[in-house]
Amino acid sequence: MEKTLNEFGIGERGVVKSVGGEGRIKRRLFDMGITPGAEIFLRKKAPLGDPIEVTVRGYELTLRKTEAACVNMEVSI
Repeated sequence: MEKTLNEFGIGERGVVKSVGGEGRIKRRLFDMGITPGAEIFLRKKAPLGDPIEVTVRGYELTLRKTEAACVNMEVSI
């Protein structure tokens, strides 16, 4: 099943299928290690859902919902 990273629930994990967004956002996500094939685990969400904390490539990363909406994921079971 495919969905964007901002739609994930706490404890879900998946693999990045593609990264969208405009130039600066897309480049920033790539620089942080969010590239196709990377596995991401959603660790925490703030009470209002923004920001979210994920684990990618062995480190913790905090993203805004707008950034997470640009990451298309394949959900792992």
